[in-house]
Amino acid sequence: MRKEQGNTRREFLKLAGMASLGFIGLQHFVNTPLLASSRSFNDYNVGYGPLLPDPEGILNLPKGFSYKIISRKGDMMSDGLLVPGAPDGMAAFKGRKGRIILVRNHELISNPDSGAFGAQNELLSEIDKDKFYDYGKGVAPQLGGTTTLVYNPATGEVEKQFLSLVGTTRNCAGGLTPWNTWITCEESVLKPNEENSCEQEHGYNFEVPASTKIKLTKAVPIKAMGRMNHEAVAVDPRTGIVYMTEDTGDSLIYRFIPKKNGKLLKGGKLQALVIREQKSQDTRNWEQLATPAFPVGHPFDVDWIDIENVESPENDLRLQGYEKGAARFARGEGMWFGNNEVFFACTNGGASMHGQVFKYVPSIYEGKAEEKIRPGKLELFVEPNDSTIANACDNMTVSQWGDLVLCEDNPAPYVVGITPKGEFYKLAQNIGYKCEFAGGVFSPTGETYFVNLQGAGLTVAITGPWRKA
Repeated sequence: MRKEQGNTRREFLKLAGMASLGFIGLQHFVNTPLLASSRSFNDYNVGYGPLLPDPEGILNLPKGFSYKIISRKGDMMSDGLLVPGAPDGMAAFKGRKGRIILVRNHELISNPDSGAFGAQNELLSEIDKDKFYDYGKGVAPQLGGTTTLVYNPATGEVEKQFLSLVGTTRNCAGGLTPWNTWITCEESVLKPNEENSCEQEHGYNFEVPASTKIKLTKAVPIKAMGRMNHEAVAVDPRTGIVYMTEDTGDSLIYRFIPKKNGKLLKGGKLQALVIREQKSQDTRNWEQLATPAFPVGHPFDVDWIDIENVESPENDLRLQGYEKGAARFARGEGMWFGNNEVFFACTNGGASMHGQVFKYVPSIYEGKAEEKIRPGKLELFVEPNDSTIANACDNMTVSQWGDLVLCEDNPAPYVVGITPKGEFYKLAQNIGYKCEFAGGVFSPTGETYFVNLQGAGLTVAITGPWRKA
């Protein structure tokens, strides 16, 4: 591991531990009537106070906070290419001399309008086509992938940014690893047919190193992790097990047990989550479903069932899971690991379809035969059922002082925080562009919150009087 590439396993565990401390008070809160009632955010004893009007008309923030646009779609990058549009999931890594390495997804397909190569792909010849996953026969290459930014918090400037993975499609979210890489996920099951120019099947995860070196990583699919509408991942640094969400209305929660910790391309076992007490449990809580509501705040024992034929040419992994008793979820999206707990959001879960957040606590024998005796536990952590509290929970992260911070995926979104006592607050409001927040993540020191305004093609850095761990 290069020194420049930052976070050590010890640092990863430390941050994860801090993350968990913020949820000590949540269990009480999720069972109070507050969640089921309409609630305004005029009680400014929580969070950072009211959001103040932005003179620039882009982001409203609390008093003492400020933002800076650090990257724009179409800007020239250090490698001579253009900043792609549709920035989405993102991770921050510690670099040398105080620098921050950001690895950022771009949820693009083959339309060149927002790609790195210009409106007519005129810069395409600048890249070795062998580095592409899907070159689209040179006619319509897939333009999704990742860019890497090297940010200097002392100056507030991006010192480098460059294309770091290309040829994938609809790179939505992903997750950071304790071995200093970013796993980027394709939210697509596109495959070659007579109507497109694809050369490859899509629906896979890819790994990108967090490095300051201007370099395009060869895109290699991690096929053993399954072919599906991937969304996000979270890695347990103690076991190397990778947990995954799937962005469909009837999705599963998966885990991947690698044959070798940190070497995902070496293969492993793909499994899906089952509620032991009730096989084929539906957790979505939609009013139109003729099933009992999945309760908030109750931990259920979990089993994991093996998934076969993981490359899934028919996109039927979840169907296979249902037949074996796997639980269903409403569009699994953002995911984050914190001190032996995995949090994940379901964007349109809940009785009012405004979102849910679940918590999974792995077994002390996770991934081993003994977990049958001491199973992991799943709990519906919060279900607001009120759009003024949270609406379309999507990407998530956990701050170093314990607040869970959610990006909303809707035309008038907020960044929403949850305090250690379980109180909700608004952190930011997008007033300049009718587009979702995406990829929100804190710097390794917790001093800067980076977030994307996806439709506008902007990445911003937010600073202010954050709480301390």
